Amino acid sequence: MERFYYDLHVHSCLSPCAENDNTPSSIAGMGAVIGLDIVALTDHNTTKNCPAFFKAAEAYNVIPIAGMELTTSEDIHVICLFPTLDKAMKFDGLVSERLMKIKNRPEIFGDQLILDEEDKVIGSVDNLLSVATDISIEALPELVDSFGGVCYPAHIDRESNGIIAILGTLPSHPGFNTVELNRAESYDSYSERFSLSDKTVVFNSDSHSLGVMNEREHYIELVADRSNPDAVAKELIERLR
Repeated sequence: MERFYYDLHVHSCLSPCAENDNTPSSIAGMGAVIGLDIVALTDHNTTKNCPAFFKAAEAYNVIPIAGMELTTSEDIHVICLFPTLDKAMKFDGLVSERLMKIKNRPEIFGDQLILDEEDKVIGSVDNLLSVATDISIEALPELVDSFGGVCYPAHIDRESNGIIAILGTLPSHPGFNTVELNRAESYDSYSERFSLSDKTVVFNSDSHSLGVMNEREHYIELVADRSNPDAVAKELIERLR
């Protein structure tokens, strides 16, 4: 087993609430600088900056994971991760059809920029990405699984869009084997109150700016050889599932 230091919840400039210098290349570069082995790009309800991120991550020797932070119909944020870029992009197509159609107003909500691996703007998303889909929390795990991925509730220790804040508890159905905490110091109290001892708990930054990405602190142990990013991604998904 080998330790892989991670941050599995990072936003790029495609998320309207993220800074524009959070480019796919900058995220990969920052991950390398602070010593992360695995970084997941998880923009709001889209994976459209993942292709550029994968190319940049290869250049910086960081293992990329394609994902998104999906907003359910209940307004709960859920991290969805996929074993391959192809599966993530196909899931993106489905989510695009099931997202509320509200035009973005960049002057209010922020830009939604699609970039290439050299940080050149190649497009943008017109409809606001930080709104709810029509996908329920009950339906989501099976839907993500059909694309080979895994999902887990994001930042359960926060009031804003956290599953506990909205539902009052961690539901037994659907059951999630993994949950995310935004603050490591929340673990003891949340573990006692919501029985997290039988779950995999990941600690992610929910970074919207480069300076708040995880330091080299939290890790997961995997068997896969780090020289094979595809194998690492596949094993990571299975572990979180």
